[in-house]
Amino acid sequence: MRTRQGWLFPARGSTTSVVGLDRLNAMTSAVDHITDLGAYIGASPSSFHAVHEAARRLDAAGFTRLDEAAEWPADPGNRYIIRDGALIAWVVPVSATPTTGFHILGAHTDSPSFKLKPKATVGRNGWLQAGVEVYGGPLLNSWLDRELCLAGRLVTLDGTEHLVSTEPMLRFPQLAIHLDRQVNESLKLDKQQHMNPIWGIGNPSEADLLGLLAEKAGLRAEDVGGYDVVVADTQEGRIFGTEGEFFAAGRMDNLSSVHAGLEALVSVAGAKDGPIAVLAAFDHEEIGSASRSGAAGPILDDILNRISHGLDAGPAEMKRAFADSVCVSADAGHAVHPNYSERHDPANHPLLNGGPLLKINANQRYATDAHGAAMWARLCREAEVPYQEFVSNNVMPCGSTIGPLTATRLGIRTVDVGIPLLSMHSVRELCGVQDPVRLARVVERFFSV
Repeated sequence: MRTRQGWLFPARGSTTSVVGLDRLNAMTSAVDHITDLGAYIGASPSSFHAVHEAARRLDAAGFTRLDEAAEWPADPGNRYIIRDGALIAWVVPVSATPTTGFHILGAHTDSPSFKLKPKATVGRNGWLQAGVEVYGGPLLNSWLDRELCLAGRLVTLDGTEHLVSTEPMLRFPQLAIHLDRQVNESLKLDKQQHMNPIWGIGNPSEADLLGLLAEKAGLRAEDVGGYDVVVADTQEGRIFGTEGEFFAAGRMDNLSSVHAGLEALVSVAGAKDGPIAVLAAFDHEEIGSASRSGAAGPILDDILNRISHGLDAGPAEMKRAFADSVCVSADAGHAVHPNYSERHDPANHPLLNGGPLLKINANQRYATDAHGAAMWARLCREAEVPYQEFVSNNVMPCGSTIGPLTATRLGIRTVDVGIPLLSMHSVRELCGVQDPVRLARVVERFFSV
């Protein structure tokens, strides 16, 4: 047998059973999907890059970008909008009426990181450093000793937005063990003292990090009026394992769900009937979603209302459409950790490559209820995809997602799902190769029925 990226393929002249061929075909599909996911992550070092790469893919699939300040067409079609680091895309089928329900896949484009502060160039003892603020809840130690870049948007004084992404240029250097003999017993990182990455040698008063970014974007520093720039890992995603069963990359929480939604939405573009399929990729989930482009803000309500208005829906018809709508909140979840199994529920131990998670919490930190669980089970059965249930250990705090926010704001039934990960919020997370494509298959089914 010859290998490609860890999967086994029959050598020329060998024989393979039908079951073996089915397994190989499934593996090939999973590898193709995960390879494309890696390409999407690589093109998306910031939330702004993530939505623009998504837009590029939607454009190639025949979608039309709309301007929120303009009139919108009322006829069926495939369309999307971008609001800062968020994107909402949808497919209105030919058969849509004022009361046609929405099937929404909710995800988010941001990941834990570090964001450039004002006066971005700092330093001491002959080093140039970037002044950064912690964004969300990154595993700080995972960012040490890696080659990092800066990525995001620069906005010039005339209001024009320019994306920028550098080559590897920064590093959080760890203190050598010779200078901290207890480091392996207790590593404590101070977010202010220890988490300002180096990017050069020199005098901070004579250096200009923002000027370098402006030059990279083809601008003059004096023309830049504002910026949203984060630190990002530059290492490519990689398939590994004895059978090629694992995939490591940054930002899978939650670009894995955005990518699955993109793949599924493109597959139903031009639909003649069915629900109105919607991909809602929000920004700022990692810091609470309270922004004009976050799930706690008005963006999804704005877009659904405008779609309904284009179908001549009045207030009563819109309420009927919402009552017939469902949101699948797709965000990565936890696989059981082999070295810390006591941190997990003793009876529910999700594994990588066991299928996407159905996330459940009695206190509605996840929005799944019995009807949502039954719908997810039916979709997975119809898509021939296994799934696993996730629930937290009673003594461990449970995180949350955009799911409860969407259910609360819009009154739409919501179910929380996602692929299982190890090392969540690390600069480099770990998933199973099979799980992302399985999530995409279920979402495609969800968009179709």
